[in-house]
Formats: sequence, C-alpha cells, structure tokens
Amino acid sequence: MDKIRFATVWLAGCSGCHMSFLDLDEWLIDLAQQVDVVYSPVGSDIKEYPQNVDVCLVEGGVANEDNLELLLKVRQRTKTLISFGDCAVTANVPGMRNMLGGAEPVLKRGYLELAEHSPQLPHAPGIVPELLEQVLPVHQVVPVEIYMPGCPPPADRIRATLEPLLRGEMPVMEGRDMIKFG
Repeated sequence: MDKIRFATVWLAGCSGCHMSFLDLDEWLIDLAQQVDVVYSPVGSDIKEYPQNVDVCLVEGGVANEDNLELLLKVRQRTKTLISFGDCAVTANVPGMRNMLGGAEPVLKRGYLELAEHSPQLPHAPGIVPELLEQVLPVHQVVPVEIYMPGCPPPADRIRATLEPLLRGEMPVMEGRDMIKFG
C-alpha cells in the first residue's frame, strides 16, 4: 500500500496548532508509518511545496503576499486541504488587524506610532512580504475540504480527523468534540 503524501503549512498564526499536532505523542510514530511527510515547518527544511500531496493541514490566516502565494500553490497541488485551527477557519487573532482598516494603518501603527527608536516602515522587497489589505481565512481564498476548528485543536481532534483519512474515508466533523472553537 502506498503511503499518503502528507504536508503541514504555517501561514499567519502562532504555531499553536503545530504544537498541538506534536502533542499526538506516541501516535506520531504510528502516523509516520502510514505517511510520507513531504512538507512541514516542523522537522524539515524542504523549501518548495511539492506536487501530488494527498493531505495538507494549513494553519493560520492569509495575511501577506507570501501566505497567499504559498496557499495558492498548496491548493493546486493538494487533494485534501484541511483548514487547521481557528486562524485558518476564521482568521481569528491575526484577523484582529482588520479592524484598523487596511494594511497602511496597521503598518503606521506598528512601525511609526509605536516605535521607540528609528520609526520607519519596513520595505525590503523579496525579504519583507507585503501585507494584504485584510487577513483572510483560508476558505475565502481557496476551496477547503475539511474544517478543524480549535485554538488550537486538541490532539484528540487532530487524530480523529486524520485516522479516517488514513483509511481512505472522510472524517465526521460534527459534535462538540470535533467542532468546538476556542
């Protein structure tokens, strides 16, 4: 039996969902026997998102041009995309910057008004990605097959989402244990 080509991606968020993924503890050993991890910010140094990914967990909101570019590539190259955690599902905490009304007020507030020394706007094309006008949840940019809320989703929910996929089935995302936010 061919192993599932598995990936995780971290966009605009705190990495708490990836930390919760690591809380799978011993089950990670079982998972490793059933998947090939082809891309992840955890434990790999792969720079380019590969082709033909079976399942990808996408953590975080879409906040800048780099996030957008990566997410479009992920969607194009992935069969089953999972919106992983509240930031990916709703934009959550990164989306709070949307209340300031766009990228320019956010940058002015963070880099000019609140600066103690040398206030200046960051501008380093190719190094500092341009902010999008708003932080968007993943599904507002690309189609999503599975939504896994939680801040972060507990390890039990992550496992209950992945186990059916390993058997070629879709997980049942209903009931408090599977869809509770926060």
